Amino acid sequence: MAHSVSTTQPAVRSAGPAEPSVGTLAKSAMADMSTLIRSEIELAKTEVTVSAKRGGIGAAAFAAAGVLLAFAAIFFFIALAEFFTWLGLARWISYLIVFALLVLIAAVAGFIGYRQVKKIKKPEKTLETLSDLPDLARREAPGQRQHDLPVVRNGQVVRQDPHARLR
Repeated sequence: MAHSVSTTQPAVRSAGPAEPSVGTLAKSAMADMSTLIRSEIELAKTEVTVSAKRGGIGAAAFAAAGVLLAFAAIFFFIALAEFFTWLGLARWISYLIVFALLVLIAAVAGFIGYRQVKKIKKPEKTLETLSDLPDLARREAPGQRQHDLPVVRNGQVVRQDPHARLR
């Protein structure tokens, strides 16, 4: 069945509740958005607090394990020195051998740590893009931007001429 198009005027609404103005709707939407954002921030705070507490408890447990392991290592090295004594070495020589072994292990660990720290590089790309921030933060009229935002492609910042504009 085909639908026909009516040429009569639609009936005017009877006096009922007036529709809100655009300004009232915008104000209501902004209030709702503000409430939503505050609620999201509060939720994020709660989640971060719970995670931070769990992380703190985990860190404390790791610290306790490390302290106990250090005490265990002390007893291990005493037992090792006593083992050397049992093999027939003088007690002072046994403890001197264990001492030298600990100094050697500490030196190797220190050397590895030193080499790793030397490999740390400053964040050159970040410093480069941060130097552009004063130009980017300058307020300009809409549609009148003189500087394009930095572009990142494949992890590389593509430098652009700050005075050239795309047309």
